Amino acid sequence: MIDINKLVFLAAEYDKGDPRRINHFVKVHAYAKLIGEKEGLDKETLNILEAAAVLHDIGIHNCEKKYQSVAGEYQQKEGVPAAKEIFAQIDHTPEEAERVCFLIAHHHTYKNVSGKDWRILLESDFIVNAFEDGMSEKAITEAEKNIFRTETGKHLLKILFDHA
Repeated sequence: MIDINKLVFLAAEYDKGDPRRINHFVKVHAYAKLIGEKEGLDKETLNILEAAAVLHDIGIHNCEKKYQSVAGEYQQKEGVPAAKEIFAQIDHTPEEAERVCFLIAHHHTYKNVSGKDWRILLESDFIVNAFEDGMSEKAITEAEKNIFRTETGKHLLKILFDHA
């Protein structure tokens, strides 16, 4: 099992001086954990989901430097090498690292979603982005139809954005 608390501190150190990014991944992690637990994920899958939620945007500073952009495609590309740097500092199995890196590499990919961990990561990131980016009610309603599949994620979306 990946030590999530240690991972949070390592990711925060990686993003040192950028409270906006650190707060973002902490919030995504909190929603992912909540949704994952309410949806009944087993301990191993929940642990992988939590790790992916913490590290999902870990490559964003490299995107800004290399591409002057934080577009999703770049985040997916640059996140894996950055995550591997952090994984070198913690105990994990090769299978855990592989799945976490897969999720990072697909956290802006909404087609052919396989696995509840992937679905919940998408939903959690969307919930936080919707607030941080001030998304319109129309955009949130569309996302609910097109992205959200878990009952817990849909319920949170309705509570947070007060729409039926």
